[in-house]
Amino acid sequence: MRIWASALQCRRGEREVFCDLSFTLDAGDALQITGRNGSGKSSLLRIVAGLLPAAGGTIGCEGGAEETPLAEQTHYVGHLDAIKPSLTVAENLGFWTRFLGGADSAITPALDTLGLGTLAELPAAYLSAGQRRRLSLARLLTVTRPLWLLDEPTTALDASGQARLAALMQAHRAQGGLIMAATHTPIGLEAPRQLRLGPPAEQAAIEATPEEHAP
Repeated sequence: MRIWASALQCRRGEREVFCDLSFTLDAGDALQITGRNGSGKSSLLRIVAGLLPAAGGTIGCEGGAEETPLAEQTHYVGHLDAIKPSLTVAENLGFWTRFLGGADSAITPALDTLGLGTLAELPAAYLSAGQRRRLSLARLLTVTRPLWLLDEPTTALDASGQARLAALMQAHRAQGGLIMAATHTPIGLEAPRQLRLGPPAEQAAIEATPEEHAP
């Protein structure tokens, strides 16, 4: 699968967030998106996920599920955890699994992989911030989608949680999956391509580059 963007533009109200943004990602690639607060990292992920319209430019994919829109081939995990406190851990993951078209049989293995198996019947209100984050990440495993869009995915994760996420990302890429991750700090991606967002005046025709050539 290949994902490409050409001359993307993003505006929020009267402010131009970024412009002329282009990149290409092939199967197994990861793109680590960095930049100061307000530079458009989250907005870029939301555009790719189909949650925010681009002000200009194009984005598309080749390969994958040819008849399925790109947005429906993505997993978007935002920086806020979409969890209902009154539902149990298993019920929360079950909701997202069924909503995204997955099978209930995938719920228990996913919880076990993220270290939440023993908490399956616990109301989510009692989870720590790190456990809530791992529950949000668990849906990456219950429904197979080629492109993961991760916004500050290591937020609240301890060293063990970060190691689990790094292993999941490595396995996903090894199977031909792609990852776009917005982050202020390294998150365990191996040799990611780098995209640093900045003021539009500095953003002209920027291309994602391999890590060793990143500015």
